[in-house]
Amino acid sequence: MALPRAGVRDTAAFMMDVFFPTAAQGAIIRRPGMVALAERLGLDRRAVRRMQELDRTYPDGPLLLRLPLRKQAVVLRPGHLDAVLQQSPEPFSPASSEKRGALAHIEPRNVLVSTGTERSVRRALQEQALDTSSPVHRFADSFLPVIHEEAGSMLRSAGARGALDWEVFNESWQRAVRRVVFGDAAREDTELTEQLARLRKDANWSGFKPRRKHTRAAFLRHVQDRIDAAEPGSLASVMRGRADEAAPADQVPQWLFAFEPAGMAAFRALALLATHPGQAQLAREEMARDTSGGRQLPFLRATVLESLRLWPTTPMILRQTTREVEWDAGTMPARCGILIFTPYFHRDGRRLPDADRFEPALWLTTDRQEAGPQEDGDRGDWGVVPFSAGPMRCPGRHLVLLLTSALLATLLGDTDFTVQDGHRLDPQRPLPGTLDNFSLRFTPKPRAGTAGDVPPSS
Repeated sequence: MALPRAGVRDTAAFMMDVFFPTAAQGAIIRRPGMVALAERLGLDRRAVRRMQELDRTYPDGPLLLRLPLRKQAVVLRPGHLDAVLQQSPEPFSPASSEKRGALAHIEPRNVLVSTGTERSVRRALQEQALDTSSPVHRFADSFLPVIHEEAGSMLRSAGARGALDWEVFNESWQRAVRRVVFGDAAREDTELTEQLARLRKDANWSGFKPRRKHTRAAFLRHVQDRIDAAEPGSLASVMRGRADEAAPADQVPQWLFAFEPAGMAAFRALALLATHPGQAQLAREEMARDTSGGRQLPFLRATVLESLRLWPTTPMILRQTTREVEWDAGTMPARCGILIFTPYFHRDGRRLPDADRFEPALWLTTDRQEAGPQEDGDRGDWGVVPFSAGPMRCPGRHLVLLLTSALLATLLGDTDFTVQDGHRLDPQRPLPGTLDNFSLRFTPKPRAGTAGDVPPSS
């Protein structure tokens, strides 16, 4: 018996309301114009409503779509989401056809599209470099001063302009990222970031755009040169001298572009704190109590996790079956694509109380910050996966939370931020389904009773 199959009309509705608007915003690098349109038209909220309607119509999923050239399923229930992610990479492989097509533009030997022994070797190297099992990276003494210095540079630039916008924020954040990944010598290597951005724009089209192999080769040589020169205490220093099977130059680009959405999450988290004074006060109280030098900031980490819950930077998690898989409702065929639309699970008010509100308390247990609510006791009813889940869960999740929480602590230390007009983030109203970070602007103001000074940049 086959799984439930959507009718032609429901398949078309899913494609029009969920898939196309999400893909148009950019799967590998965001398209600012489309993100702005999604916010203005409420496209992400419409997508969540469509998913809820499909769930009501087809309660026995996963649901097979009626597509002419592709076997494709959509996950509708948290328990099914959990089953797919917990059973990756076998039989639910992350190396889907779409993902392989996209990453072939940038890093064709990356762990995300690797299989078998190669995947095991590359995953182990990623986990070693990213210190996956530790909430505080072993190189924290090198990383945290970088974050503090670049946050200071960010505040000075914002003060000179009279506003903190995405351009100012991202320039400083990317400098910090290059220093964390390669060391201080890479701080001004904007060419590397620009090369990657060009390839990511191509990757948005997956296999529908020809690959610029010479451009990719030049980029990977640039990455390898940086790995060879990586300074002690940088992430890439762990990659130096590794065997070709580990493909170190194909692993590092994933860090570089994954840190950009991490910056988006931090920028949106700043907007949440700027518009929710009660939570901002809790953050400042935590900062005042902190004796760890920014290593242990659970409330600020929870704020970043809430930013990722409200506005996931990976809205579509993709898998592909390696064989037929039996479900209670029927059989899923081999080589069937599986799509998990994370905004639906993160904003489904039928299962998650206050789904459209800023609630850092959701994450204020060690287990939830470690693995997400779905793995904290009642996991079948949650489905909240800011860093995915299971064996393929993001190996850099702790590092991202360490760096973004430290960044927020430095920015908020002596400065108050006001969100300029254009975004509706009222604590008394449901939060919007999309928050366009590209048009988000803050007015910074030194807090009364502080000098407003920031540390000198390196």
